[in-house]
Parts: sequence; C-alpha cells; structure tokens
Amino acid sequence: MSTEFKNVIIIGAGGNLGPSIINAFLKHSSFNLTILTRSESKSTFPPSVKTIRADYSSLDSLTSAFKGQDVALSLVSGTALVDQQKLIDAAIAGGVKRFLPSEYGSNTRDDRVRAVVPVFEAKKKTVEYLQSKEGEIEWSSLITGPFFDWGLRVGFIGFHLPSKTATLIDGGNSPFTSTTLHKIGLSLIKILQNPDKTKNKYIYVSSFNRSQNDILSVVQKVSGEDWNVKYVKSTDLIAQGREKLGKHDFSGIADLIRGVAFGEGGLGDQRNEGLWNDTLGLEREDFEGAVRTVLGGKLVGEE
Repeated sequence: MSTEFKNVIIIGAGGNLGPSIINAFLKHSSFNLTILTRSESKSTFPPSVKTIRADYSSLDSLTSAFKGQDVALSLVSGTALVDQQKLIDAAIAGGVKRFLPSEYGSNTRDDRVRAVVPVFEAKKKTVEYLQSKEGEIEWSSLITGPFFDWGLRVGFIGFHLPSKTATLIDGGNSPFTSTTLHKIGLSLIKILQNPDKTKNKYIYVSSFNRSQNDILSVVQKVSGEDWNVKYVKSTDLIAQGREKLGKHDFSGIADLIRGVAFGEGGLGDQRNEGLWNDTLGLEREDFEGAVRTVLGGKLVGEE
C-alpha cells in the first residue's frame, strides 16, 4: 500500500533555513503545516500557520504536540541536535509516520567528514537511532551541502560582499555541492510527495556543483569589478578551528566545515553519492542568476 502524508510539523523553524522552508511549503505544496517551537521561544511565524508551543524537556508535552501529524521535520541546530532522540520518541508516541532529522549540509555519513567535524557525530547517531526504530517510524535524511545563497550572502562560502574580497581555500579549484534555501524547501516537498521512493534513505540534492573560482568568475562579471583575492590552506583553517574549539570558541565549527567543504580533498563534492535531483523531478537552476539575486540583496525564491 502506498503511503500518503497530509499533515507536516516543522521543529526549530526559527533559524536561517526555517523561513525558506515554510515559504516553500506554503507556496508549492498542499500539506497542512504546523510549527512546533519551545514554550519560551520568541520566534514569530506567518499568522496563517498554526503554531504549537511545547516544553521540550517533557515527553508528554512533545507527544501531545505530535498527535495528528504524519511527518515531523526537524530543523534544530547547535546543542539541540543531541536532543533529537527525545523528539523521535515523542513522534513515535504521537503516531507520526516519518521523521526527517536535522541534516541539510555536509555528508555526515562519511567517516572522513565526521573525523574533521566531530559535532556531526550527533547527526549520524540520530540517523542510527531512527534506523533502530524502523519498525515504528520511517525516516529520510536530506544532504545538501552548504546553503548556496545564504552562504554567499553572509560570507560562509568565502566571499565578503561589502569589501569585494574572496578568500579561496586550497586555490579555490575544488568543486563542491551546494543548494539554495529555496531548493532545499522544494526538495523536502518532493521527498514527502514520493514517500515510497524516499523511505528510510539518505537523499542527496544540489543546486550547483561548482568551485570557489567558478563563483569568483561570476561575481566579478555580475559586479563589473575585479575582486581582492586572498588564499588560505584547508589544513590551516582546520587547525584554526580546532584551536578555537579548544578554547570553547564555537565559531571554530564553521572553520572546520569550510575546510572540509571547500578544500582540495574533495569531501565537499557529493555527486559520487548519487544526486536525487532528476528522480525527484527538481528543476535545474541558473548559476549566474542565483549569484545576481544574492548580489542584488535577496535570497533565491524571495519576492
């Protein structure tokens, strides 16, 4: 019998990814959407979307929030990553059919990636926990690489827009997988619209598989100006990240991720895992158009 989902609850939608996911679901799907947030959260959401506030320390409170939901979609980050087992237990108790854990980034099932970025162990353990519960709940885990438009806007990909400075890692020649926030939202919709194909699987998607030098060429073309270029080694970036973490400076995590994603080791290129774009029916995106959108002050998909 084919599975069908109708009701979707999003957990932790107040971060960088949440607004784009909500927007995609409201505009491009017929799913009934609910937002689950902590009782003390100050985050605000579209008034047209039902919001439930729950005590995340209480299994009963979470279970009550999950009742009537077909899918629980987790976007939690930071220290909340280790709390996902409690969310899964509550989802099972509440009758949820499928749980999508918080991934949306680097290939966390690659041992080499987790060796550099230890915080990713929490994501891998969450999937392992879901695998141990497959008789009670389904799962899908979406891997996207860095957020392309958000990463370009805030400098994570190595481009500081105000000063027109590019920081290239290991020469900037290594292709890496990246996905726009809007495409991540569309990918989640497609996963839920194809429940049998996507059941209990890691799913890889991308908007682009380009290098930092590819991006530099386009930003210079679009801006009409030459950019300042600096070079760093991924090994130095990783060493810097580890030193920061040793001092409890958690900005070091970003250094580690950037070293893995953009370095010459190729760990940021997820094409060898098999991209699902065509299987899910995701349309191709315009690389130069996406860069133009960000340089124009917007994210892809924003009006």
